[in-house]
Amino acid sequence: MSQEENIRLVQDAYAAFKRGDISALLNLLAEDVSWFVPGPHDLIPFLGQRRGRDQVKQFFSLLADSQDSEQFDPRQTIAQGDQVVSLGHYRWRVKSTGRRFESDFAHVFTIRNGKVSDFHEYTDTHATVNAYSAGQAAGR
Repeated sequence: MSQEENIRLVQDAYAAFKRGDISALLNLLAEDVSWFVPGPHDLIPFLGQRRGRDQVKQFFSLLADSQDSEQFDPRQTIAQGDQVVSLGHYRWRVKSTGRRFESDFAHVFTIRNGKVSDFHEYTDTHATVNAYSAGQAAGR
């Protein structure tokens, strides 16, 4: 695929996420997709490494059960070869604590045979942990 087609694939994935169409998003992923979001899995169950569409589906289910998106704004997309990097900003509200957190993010996608084969997120994990930790003073 061309770099423009790879960018369109990532934009389609974001559009599906924003409208809550996780089935459409999953259809854009390779069967054996590798999906990684950093952070302490023992505190926040959707974090960590996932493999395959079923585990990524579980990721999105746990994410929806745990927090609400207040802002999700991919702002810049950069493509080179089979990789697409999206830079943006988001804000979430944690359901269990009522706390909010926000962060800039970088999402790195690898495209193989017209599907996302690898996803890796880079974000402020400290802000996430503070929002989930009941004993921490975090911004509301």
